[in-house]
Amino acid sequence: MNAPPFPRWLAPRLPFFYGWIILACVCCAGLSRQGGAVATLSVFVAPMTAEFGWSRTAISGAVSLGGILAAILSPKLGPILDRRGARLVLCLAILGTGIADMLLSLTVSLTMFYVLFCVARLNFAGPFDLGIYGAVNNWFVSRRILANAIATVGSMSGLVLLPMIASLAMAASGWRAGWFAIGVTVLLVGFVPVFLLMVRRPEDLGLRPDGGLPPALDPAAPLRPEPAFTRAEALRTRSFWLLSLFTLFAYPVQAGVSLHQAPFLIERGLSPEAAGAVVSYCSLMSGIAGFGFGFLPRFMTVRLKLAAVGVLLGIATVLYGPVSGAGSAYLAATFFGLGIGGLLVMLPVAWADYFGRRSYGAIRGIALTVQVLAQAVGPVLSGVLRDATGGYETSLLCFGVLAGLSALAALLTGPPGKA
Repeated sequence: MNAPPFPRWLAPRLPFFYGWIILACVCCAGLSRQGGAVATLSVFVAPMTAEFGWSRTAISGAVSLGGILAAILSPKLGPILDRRGARLVLCLAILGTGIADMLLSLTVSLTMFYVLFCVARLNFAGPFDLGIYGAVNNWFVSRRILANAIATVGSMSGLVLLPMIASLAMAASGWRAGWFAIGVTVLLVGFVPVFLLMVRRPEDLGLRPDGGLPPALDPAAPLRPEPAFTRAEALRTRSFWLLSLFTLFAYPVQAGVSLHQAPFLIERGLSPEAAGAVVSYCSLMSGIAGFGFGFLPRFMTVRLKLAAVGVLLGIATVLYGPVSGAGSAYLAATFFGLGIGGLLVMLPVAWADYFGRRSYGAIRGIALTVQVLAQAVGPVLSGVLRDATGGYETSLLCFGVLAGLSALAALLTGPPGKA
């Protein structure tokens, strides 16, 4: 049995499916995940570069290095997720992120910043992603899009709350207090529910995905047929590589704009407080979009929803260009948030729907290598072009092109067939 004692005792006594408990745990972990998010780091860029004299390229490099480390780790972590489940993976990620964030309050050098933030970023890009969406996609099949949407809303709540918590602490006691407050929040919200309540798969509790008894005990109950690809089989399909291509184009936009959003808005005349409010609003829109994608009509296939994500991101990059005040900033952040919300929901759903639950961790672990490397490129590209040109206009143009290419790649995808 892979289930800890307390869930084995609790599950039969509940009047509802235990998967909803899993989903609540995932939402708590998703909030904690944002301790390593680029949007959270974004509110620290201006005060830390001002105090230490670092360039935007230098501070962006920590995001990229953390992503590279996650790319190395994820293929090895995926099979562990399939065997041991999300509980171990998420508990270690939450502890590592919370402690690293708290220690960032003691930063005295760029090297120290890199070591600590890379820990948080590595966890964000690899273990958290695998653990959160691995758990959701193991427990839900027919309700998978809705469950992923709820999980994304839980994660986006962290992107709304953590920058606000950091900003309040920074206003009272400086940026060091901001990092400490984030670390404490990560540990308090995430660790206890995941440690006590997380279970690998519904079969470990004598259940099946979406609720009910296993087919052996209730053979008349319908169960949505699932694909069951191994990692080797998935790598031989066209769908795997097209989804990877979509990822390669979309994620530099997500990470590159997110990290530099607050400093960009400050350069365009917004106060730090107003820029932080726009970042939080953008995260709120991501949560709304994530939930909204769960209710899009079923005739819209996965490929169409992914293409819509690319279009939304492209519109956002165009709208950020002429930003000159709060109104235009909020308009651009609306489209960017909608695109990010759709991206976070639909890409894990696509991997699970196309390739199944059996080897989700192993398959997704390989795909995450592409994702985190793409995320690593975005912030550095934006930082280098800003330092070279004195503004973000060139990087926004590059991101607009990448967003358009992601929409095209999405339209070419489709469910795989076994050879």
